[in-house]
Amino acid sequence: MVTTQQSPLVTQPLCCMPLDLLWMVYIVTEAIRVLLAVNMKGLVSVCCFVSVLALATPEEEEVLDSILRDRTHIEETLRLAAEESSGDYAAALLRLRKIYHNSIRPMEHAYKYSELRQHEISAYPGRTLGDSATDGEITSKPMVLFLGPWSVGKSSMINYLLGLQDTPYQLYTGAEPTTSEFTVIMHGEKIRSVEGIVMAADSSRSFSPLEKFGQNFLEKLIGIEMPHKLLERVTFVDTPGIIENRKQQERGYPFNDVCQWFIDRADLIFVVFDPTKLDVGLELEMLFRQLKGRESQIRIILNKADSLATQDLMRVYGALFWSLAPLINVTEPPRVYVSSFWPYDYAPNTSRELFKREEVSLLEDLNQVIENRLENKIAFIRQHGIRVRIHGLLVDRYVQTFKEKMSFFSDPELVFKEIVDDPDKFYIFKSILAKTNVSKFDLPNRDAYRDFFGINPVTSFKQLSAQCSYIGGCLLEKIEKAITEDLPGLLSSINSSKNPTLSSCEATGCGEKPKNRYRRN
Repeated sequence: MVTTQQSPLVTQPLCCMPLDLLWMVYIVTEAIRVLLAVNMKGLVSVCCFVSVLALATPEEEEVLDSILRDRTHIEETLRLAAEESSGDYAAALLRLRKIYHNSIRPMEHAYKYSELRQHEISAYPGRTLGDSATDGEITSKPMVLFLGPWSVGKSSMINYLLGLQDTPYQLYTGAEPTTSEFTVIMHGEKIRSVEGIVMAADSSRSFSPLEKFGQNFLEKLIGIEMPHKLLERVTFVDTPGIIENRKQQERGYPFNDVCQWFIDRADLIFVVFDPTKLDVGLELEMLFRQLKGRESQIRIILNKADSLATQDLMRVYGALFWSLAPLINVTEPPRVYVSSFWPYDYAPNTSRELFKREEVSLLEDLNQVIENRLENKIAFIRQHGIRVRIHGLLVDRYVQTFKEKMSFFSDPELVFKEIVDDPDKFYIFKSILAKTNVSKFDLPNRDAYRDFFGINPVTSFKQLSAQCSYIGGCLLEKIEKAITEDLPGLLSSINSSKNPTLSSCEATGCGEKPKNRYRRN
């Protein structure tokens, strides 16, 4: 008679199991759930794993480690073990804040630039400061935004990068739509969650402008703080998945406007797809319209690539480009990364070496954002200053033209209506191009000023020649000095103080020299 020896995992009831075995059962259950959600091929791996676990009780931990992917390349590529000199970084940020507050912000307030931005998003389809730029926005960490359809692996990717899988603090994942909130994962001294109303009320954070989207949205906003080396340098934002068969009104808040707010402030945007969700509907099409002008920050991710055979993967890759081609009208398409971003090992008989190289390349992109975060911040503030200067020059020209056309018997409303309805007739924009060093490609939309002056009467503004004081100087001179001297000088001092170090590609052997795609000249 042949007897078989069963594992204690099988024979003992749950109430009698030790805590370590209960934890093992939980991990196995989660692995089964996630693998089955990805593809039925995962069933084979799960069955093999459960069989080995049941028969090889003494080696349970070794078996568990064998299905988890090695994470050492993440720490090496992102240099999480390296200590950074925070003194120089803090000093440079202090100088940047001083330049902004002394030279740029006075013209912002004098000519109400924030209200122009509020009425005209398409005029400047790039990053911008908030309606009331705070020190929190200037000193904020780089933001990485995750967008895409539901259940494509956005939350799982964040769990993988932060090593949160199988911990009580991991983001909830599943085959069904699971993320219904905008989740901001940021650094903190201890692990805790922060309600949206608290984040909006805290002026020291960069999220206070979100209050304008209403209380219904703030209930769908949540922050998670935790001590993590990566979060000391970057902030992750997980978004609700796009569901094409549901109307936007059912969300209870302006979803597209909220997405635009995060898009305008993101340093890197990951748009995630999986092989089963390549169709483009109205909501996804609207999302790519909002991404227009941000192509250099977009990275397309084809996730769960190990769930397909190589030939099928090639077909899916082509189908993805075919679906996205009408939505991305640029000469150089965004980079597409093909891999499987979750903690478990790649499926057998797949292109694991290719997936590993793709993952390292994506980590290099993320590392570039981290390494150049101060340079990007300075370049962004300078770009913002250029737009504020152009706005001030245009308002000055409107005021000057209005005063020239006014006479004793003229109706002020009719005179200015004629000017604002047809600014080209009075050479408003052409005079700016002729007299100042302004590119025609930086000019905002003419229609934006019709709405702007509809709320702000032209008589409430002074000309630039009158915006001077003996102590403070002239607004125009200060902002021009900041754009041409102060900010470029600060950028040069940072570049000269950097010490050349071994690139993370050389450390990880990825064989691809990283390029800084974010620095604005």
